[in-house]
Amino acid sequence: MVKRVAFAVPGPLDTPTGGYAYDRRIMAELRHLGWEVDYLNIGEGFPEPDEATRSAARSLLSAIPAGQPIVLDGLALGVLPDVATELAREHPLVALVHHLLALESGLTAERADALRRSEQAALAEVREVVVTSPATAKLVAAGYGVPAEHITVARPGSDPMPRTSRDANDVPHLLSVGAVVPRKGFDTLVSALAMLADLPWRLTIVGDLTRDPKEAAKLQELILQDRLAGRIEMLGAVSPSRLAALFGGADIFVLASRFEGYGMAYTEALSHGLPVIGTTAGAIPDTIPQAAGLLVPPDDPAALAAALRGVIVDAEQRRRLSEAASIAARTLPTWQQSAAIFAATLDRLA
Repeated sequence: MVKRVAFAVPGPLDTPTGGYAYDRRIMAELRHLGWEVDYLNIGEGFPEPDEATRSAARSLLSAIPAGQPIVLDGLALGVLPDVATELAREHPLVALVHHLLALESGLTAERADALRRSEQAALAEVREVVVTSPATAKLVAAGYGVPAEHITVARPGSDPMPRTSRDANDVPHLLSVGAVVPRKGFDTLVSALAMLADLPWRLTIVGDLTRDPKEAAKLQELILQDRLAGRIEMLGAVSPSRLAALFGGADIFVLASRFEGYGMAYTEALSHGLPVIGTTAGAIPDTIPQAAGLLVPPDDPAALAAALRGVIVDAEQRRRLSEAASIAARTLPTWQQSAAIFAATLDRLA
């Protein structure tokens, strides 16, 4: 019997974020497992689509043959509860939740509440929910009324990376990866580094600068204000090969996220054997073993600066964290294993 599923994703699959990378890899691995996977781009601008985008998405989704399972990326599903209700009459629906929309940083209380209610209504229409971390599974069950038996955790996979030898005498190269949006905490990172102007370091920020142009402009202004322009480079989005080279050439990975539903950049850092400096927000403590990194409270520049100072000045501590990161990387699931978990969820729909 032919096994076929439609993946409805808001935008091009090559969009440079961890969520799209996850969708892309899971779809590819499902094909290797014998699934016929139809990719449906239901439009850009989510989770704030205009009416034309909503209407076009409804039309595209309603054209999927009755009975065919549909995986709806949560970035769109959460604001399309009415469409989910219509689709559920003829399709088994699966929600793929990377990050709950109501937990995005920078929202007003009213907007966050509206998104939570919209997401809850949409999730009530699906048969299964796939999340990318145990932390997100708990949030979906506790705050959105989804029965635990209908939630599957399919963590992102990891690709093995060659170990890079690093010269402890070089100026430590810090790398931070993520779209420049409030949730990633780049402002906290810059404020922390301003406290470490006496130390030798340089920082490269890699991530989409167009998702939130105002936030990107504010970050650039903060860098200039703190007189760090010569030490911090903002590259924007880069190719996968360029990103791999940057990971390979870095000494320390740091990302001061205010929340993460998983945080694929953190595990990529582990795969490259990098010491990790992060926060205790969301799923990050589940992702980074204590021996491989230092986690501090989000929105705390002083705590972040203290953690960075220790790792920058102590090459031996960097070496220990690096060794632990490499060990931790070997325990991460492969993409094939993650896809097998996802496929089992799809099989249950039959």
